[in-house]
Amino acid sequence: MASNPAREASVSRKTNETSIEVKVALDGTGKAEIATGVGFFDHMLDQLSRHSLIDMTVKADGDLHIDDHHTVEDCGIALGRALAQALGDRRGIMRYASLDLAMDECLTRAAVDVSGRPFLVFDADFPTEKIGTFDTQLVREFFQALAQHAGITLHITNLYGANSHHIAETCFKAVARVLRAAMEPDPRQPDAVPSTKGTLNS
Repeated sequence: MASNPAREASVSRKTNETSIEVKVALDGTGKAEIATGVGFFDHMLDQLSRHSLIDMTVKADGDLHIDDHHTVEDCGIALGRALAQALGDRRGIMRYASLDLAMDECLTRAAVDVSGRPFLVFDADFPTEKIGTFDTQLVREFFQALAQHAGITLHITNLYGANSHHIAETCFKAVARVLRAAMEPDPRQPDAVPSTKGTLNS
């Protein structure tokens, strides 16, 4: 994949279950336009954009009469693909980042390697099955789809917490912060691919 100096991308994905439109700009200000039809998920995507400083548009029309699963997962797929396209050959990025993020009683750790190799480790237990009407199992499903299609290694661990909303929100905020740090340009090697292999896309 060639370099992408603008570090922007648009992805459209349409299936019999969902129709998704995503736009990202990695060097943005955290401006979000989110409309998936799933209220809590919209809130989480807004947090992802705001704290990563990735400008993000996500529009989804999904089969919500069945449940939220396809919409949440397919947004993760489309958003992951957009991030991968915006990164281009991943030249000049910091690549690695990790963070412990606190919110009230809750602490969540996230670590990322923008490696070109998709992998997710997700270790978070929710005390309730739902946050409002949102199924807490879908937090993992979103991050699985995002990591797979962005080509990133992503580890998320909730160390402790008592409130399901807080646990989910710290997962999204922590991931946002490590994506911001790992995708930032490296001023010391702006033209180098940060790998001894010389590539992060294979």
